[in-house]
Formats: sequence, structure tokens, C-alpha cells
Amino acid sequence: MKAKERMAIARQMPVEETPAERVKNFDEIVAGYSEATAILEAERCLQCKKPTCRNGCPIHNDIPAFIKLLREKQFEDAYWKIRETSSMPAICSRVCPHEFQCEGACVRGKGKGQSVAIGMLERYLVDWMVENDKPMSKECALPGNKKVAIIGSGPAGMTVAYHLAHKGIPCTIFESLPVYGGMLTVGIPPFRLPRDIINAEIDALKSCGVTLETNVTIGKDKTIADLRAEGFDAIFNGVGAHASRKLGLDNEENTEGVLHGVDYLRRVNLGEELNLGKKVVVVGGGNVAIDVARTSLRLGSEDVFILYRRSRDEMPASVAEIHHLEEEGVRIEFLAAPVQIHSENGKLTRVECIRMELGEPDDSGRCRPVVQEGSNFMIEADSIIPAISQNVDHTSDAGVDVDLMSWGTYNTDARTLQTSVPYIFAGGDNVLGPQTAAKAVYQGKVAAESIELFLNGKNLKEDREFLCDQIDW
Repeated sequence: MKAKERMAIARQMPVEETPAERVKNFDEIVAGYSEATAILEAERCLQCKKPTCRNGCPIHNDIPAFIKLLREKQFEDAYWKIRETSSMPAICSRVCPHEFQCEGACVRGKGKGQSVAIGMLERYLVDWMVENDKPMSKECALPGNKKVAIIGSGPAGMTVAYHLAHKGIPCTIFESLPVYGGMLTVGIPPFRLPRDIINAEIDALKSCGVTLETNVTIGKDKTIADLRAEGFDAIFNGVGAHASRKLGLDNEENTEGVLHGVDYLRRVNLGEELNLGKKVVVVGGGNVAIDVARTSLRLGSEDVFILYRRSRDEMPASVAEIHHLEEEGVRIEFLAAPVQIHSENGKLTRVECIRMELGEPDDSGRCRPVVQEGSNFMIEADSIIPAISQNVDHTSDAGVDVDLMSWGTYNTDARTLQTSVPYIFAGGDNVLGPQTAAKAVYQGKVAAESIELFLNGKNLKEDREFLCDQIDW
């Protein structure tokens, strides 16, 4: 097929539940491609000699190679081509904001074109392997005499365990929650990431000899000193960023009806029944804010809308998630922010807001929101859920003098992810701040290789496959 013919093929759209159907349940919304649809979509790939899509992927998957294999119906080989670089394609294919990463760098998406649906093609291969009962992991090496403790079972921690176990380095993951998966499990609703997908990744680690312990909070139930005393030769800290950032408003902490984004999602995803009332205001423009709004709809709230202090163009959330949100009837109030919480007898009644306008770009590259004086207005509400980012909780490093950055993340060597304490490595959100699963996976690979070199007494920056540069991200 010639390039002109490939350019004429429209992007293939997956089947989705209707908005009326999906707001009644937590089932996965988007169905995977059929074989015919996947192959047709794969035919759209131009097989660029300089694949910008690969540069856009934080894990650096060989995207043209796996797509070429897919369209030749070599599905198993295509899957293993992805696994050469990615430890969890089933998860990344579903939750990564592809339009900001691989698909955003696809040459077909430049101008008015539509990029190749790389995420859906990756998901098709994973689903095909499951449906055809194919083995999805390789044998691990026999365990050696060095062992590693991993704090946190999120994507970074799971990736470190995956790579070290395949090198014959025994690992134990300590998870403070009663479930595995970190933010994947308690921060992302099942309609975006089904729990059987996460459980399959955990089962694969167990079959490779990785030990997992839940309900163990490092820094409280055990300290890092205890782990060292138990014979762990190195430690990877992948606790993520689970502490909700506050709005800083009066009575935010002691008013009934005020919850915070990741706290709300964690409680719901752990099975707690929470009634936010009929009218819910969510503050923020990222995926967490959208997940909160869509979850509250499914749990019975009727009038849900989002306050975002910038415009639509500045929203960091996935375009697909914004589209699904609005389909489900959630309104977004742009250029507005809360300034005061009003209550009666300790219960939220109204939220006072103010209009904003966009000024000059700030450090993030987005236009800075500027207050319009005198533009205050009121919103009646039963609940307000700020979802404006998260911070790192440092319970785990209690008693350890480890260097931190000014914003509370770990100060690691930008290339090796070694902290100021030589036997401690860190990666994922506790280094980058709240970021994507793919970036956590890549940092997990970098940290795993660094830990292996450290355990073998080698130079961490020489003769290695993976190096990390946080500044590039």
C-alpha cells in the first residue's frame, strides 16, 4: 500500500457504551478493536524512517515495529516487541494520555490530520494475548543472594520488581494499602482501568517469586533501618504522590461536605460508600478532577460540574476523558476559582467563586490566571472536591536524612535515580510529581538497572542500557 492510500484511511473509532448506559455502572467504557479494525488502523502507520512517535513515548517503545508486525497478523511477536521495553502494556495502553505522548508526536496528527491510534493498537495486542491464552511473561532467573525492598506497589515499584526478578534479584514489595497497585488501583476508576488488568500484573510478579505484603506502612510499621536490619541490600522508594494538595481556604479542613480528590477516589475504590449529595463542585482540570466528577455521577449525584481557573486549551486532562465527561452531562465552568466556603452548622451550603482571565504564561508554559476583581459569584453545593494536584507523603523516610527538592520530591541523580543515601533509589511520582504511568514505568526500569549495578559494585553511569534525564520530561 502506498503512502497516499494510507493517508486516505480514516482513524478507526472504538465502540463505546452510550452515556446513558455507562453512568449507571463502573464497567469499562471503551471496547477494544476487532482484528479487522486493528489491522486497518495499523495500515494508517507510515513507518517513518525517523519515528517521532517513539520519541514521544516515555518508555521509548518501538512503535513502528510492533505496528508493522500487527498488520502482518504476527500478533504474538508484536506483543513481545512491546514487552522489550514496557513492563505493563495492558495498563499503559488504557490510561496513558496518548495525545500528549506517542500519538501527540505522530506525524499523521500534525495540522488537521488524526494520529495513528497507537494506544488502541497496543491494547488490542494485549487483549489478543489474553483471549488466546498466550503466556504473557517470561521465566525469571534463579534467585541470588542479594535482596531488595520496594516501598509501594504502583507502576514504578511493580516495574522495579519485574526487572529485578528477571535478573534473579529477590524483591519484597511493601504496600501500605490493603490492595496492590498504588494509584492505579485507588486513584483510577474501574471504568478507565478494570481491576482484572492490575491483578494480572500482580499475579505475574508473584509467579516470578516477588513477595508482596499489604497493610505495611514503612516509617510506621517498619522503618528503613528495620529493612536494612532484615538484610535488604538496597531499597527502592516508589510511594508516589498520594497526599492531596489543599486549596488553602478558611474552614476547608473542618466543614462537612469538603473532601479532596485523591482521598475521595481512594475511599470509593476501597469500597467505602460515600454520598456527596445532589450538587457537587469539583475543582481542577486534570484527570483526577474528571475521575472524581464521573465517579460521583455514578454514585448518585445529579448536578456535577467542574471549576477550572484556566481555559479549555490549558486543561492538562486527556482530551478523551474531557469528551466523555461532557457527554455524561458534567459542565465545566472555565476561568473560575473558589475563594470561600460557606456553611451552616458545619455543613457546606455554598461556594463563593471569582472569575479569572488569562495573563502571561507561567513556568508551566500555560497562561497564568489573573483574578477579575469584583467578579464574585455564589454556587449552591452539597459537596466540593478540590482535585488540584498531590504532594509526596514522607512517612516512609522517617529517621533517614535524605535530600529533598524544594517542592518535596526526592532529590535523585537525574541519570540513575540514586538518592543522597547510596542504597536508596526513588522513582515515579515521588520524583517527578504527579505524572503518567508510562513515566513511572520508565523510571522503574532506570532504577532497576541502577540497583543491579549497585548490588554488583559497579559504576552506575557506565555500561548500561537505560539512563534517565528528568529535565527532558
